Amino acid sequence: MTRDIVLYHHPYSRAAGVVWALEEVGVPYRLKFVDLMKGEQKKPDVLALNPMGKLPILIDGDQVVTESAAIALYLAERYAAGKLAPPLDDPRRGTYLRWILFSPSVIEPGASAKSSNWELRESAVGWGNFDAMMTTIHSAIEGKQFLLGDMFSMADVVFGGTLRFMTRFHMIDSTPQLAAYIERLDARPAYQRSEERNAAVRAEHGLT
Repeated sequence: MTRDIVLYHHPYSRAAGVVWALEEVGVPYRLKFVDLMKGEQKKPDVLALNPMGKLPILIDGDQVVTESAAIALYLAERYAAGKLAPPLDDPRRGTYLRWILFSPSVIEPGASAKSSNWELRESAVGWGNFDAMMTTIHSAIEGKQFLLGDMFSMADVVFGGTLRFMTRFHMIDSTPQLAAYIERLDARPAYQRSEERNAAVRAEHGLT
């Protein structure tokens, strides 16, 4: 059966990273442009899919998935199990899940807290402190090509994509280790195709 996969998308949203995940999985998909500047993400038809009024939103047949990490997990499990996601009985699976969930639960809020000078007790927040977060990030890739060693996985899409964004916009400082890791990810053909797809949408809608 042919599935109709649709990604509600804007190239300057987290949906841009989901394009990379889709390209890695290699299934056909369509992009549905949502004009954030016009507030289309708050229209009733979009809110019916995601009451948060945010992107990305993935539609796969009757299934609706939101949240970038959840979409990445869904795509890997459904369409690339054993290729981009370790099998259920693979010992690497714990590491795989750890770093996928570390990105939205620790890196994103931790970097935001640092850049916005939030004053919060370390014991009161799940992301702890910024220095410990950076030490942990480096420990994840130390001496390895990818998070699972020689195996590239969807965890690298989520974790590495978050680091690429954070270093690009100076929310965290790049280091030689981080730069080398991101360079390895940037060399992937699927990532390059996703960049071309996002660039085409920017050109089509006159976005700079």
